[in-house]
Amino acid sequence: MTRVSGPTLADIARAAEVSTATVSHALNGTGRIAEATRRRIRALATGLGYGPSRAPRTRTLGLAVTTNAGVAWDLAEIPFFSRAITAATAAAHAHGYALTTLPSERGAEELWHTLAVDGMLLVDSPAGDPVLRALRARGIPVVFDGVPADALPGDLWVDNDHRVTTREVLGHLAAAGSRNVALHAGWGHDHYTYTVTETYEQWCAERGEPPLLVDFDPSDTDGHAFDPLLGRRPEERPDAVYSLYDPGGRQLLAAARRHRLAVPDALRLVCASEDPGYAETDPPVSTVTLHPEITASTAVTLLARLVELAGNPQLAGAPGHPESGLAGSGHAASGQAETPHPVVVPAALRVRASSRGGGMY
Repeated sequence: MTRVSGPTLADIARAAEVSTATVSHALNGTGRIAEATRRRIRALATGLGYGPSRAPRTRTLGLAVTTNAGVAWDLAEIPFFSRAITAATAAAHAHGYALTTLPSERGAEELWHTLAVDGMLLVDSPAGDPVLRALRARGIPVVFDGVPADALPGDLWVDNDHRVTTREVLGHLAAAGSRNVALHAGWGHDHYTYTVTETYEQWCAERGEPPLLVDFDPSDTDGHAFDPLLGRRPEERPDAVYSLYDPGGRQLLAAARRHRLAVPDALRLVCASEDPGYAETDPPVSTVTLHPEITASTAVTLLARLVELAGNPQLAGAPGHPESGLAGSGHAASGQAETPHPVVVPAALRVRASSRGGGMY
């Protein structure tokens, strides 16, 4: 068995100022080594680009959400991720693979150096993603659900066009009569958060309005983050909010009740969420669906194809560039295998009472 070109154990040992035996124990999870030393050596090995050769095929794919990696949180509690995981599992099984969903807490980081998978689906990979760095070093095929912040030529991803969707939501709120639209965002450092925020700020600049940004906190059940803005005089406070995350709509409703602002008469609301419960709130909340079932299942299909290509490079050439603009898999010439390309999945705005016009201003 060979290893992809790169630093040796001796190189890592010199950089870490330890013996090669200590490096071997640290990377293989063996020996009696202080946990801090083990973590330091593994981080150093990843930074140097060390990676063992890919293990024999296991017919197993992995899935990880890395935008908040290192923080313990339950993916299944969030409708977007639970639906994505279910769809990804079904797609993996349809292609003859098992699917392993990885935890996000800090103790899971050592898995990336030894995890036995044929390919990995990363969801919302942020800038400087250590998981992505480790997977690339090991030569494991990766596909992204959400454009990765550190994309390389040839990377494959499935995502929505967040610029188009953001402008659709803001245009809807403006058409309903809103003048001062706030954005409830700032959680995570992934492409989704960055792109929506940038598009919102551009939209505000075009209208000559200052951006009104509210930091999202998943634990802020009562929506106290909105208090500084909602406590302003009527002509200065926002008259609409676009929230980017599942709990945000309920947080805004709680804050509006506390400030005695009727939704939508005094304050309109749109929330990006897959939670069906928003159809039953008072009032029912307008939502943006990013179609996680479609994005996840499509990404798994691309990953399965990429794994097969990695196992048999004669099938096709290198995958397409992520900036190719193609909205689906490419069609190869006669006699050649199809090469996968990045995919754009349209999002959809579901208008309900919380954002309709006709309010009193």
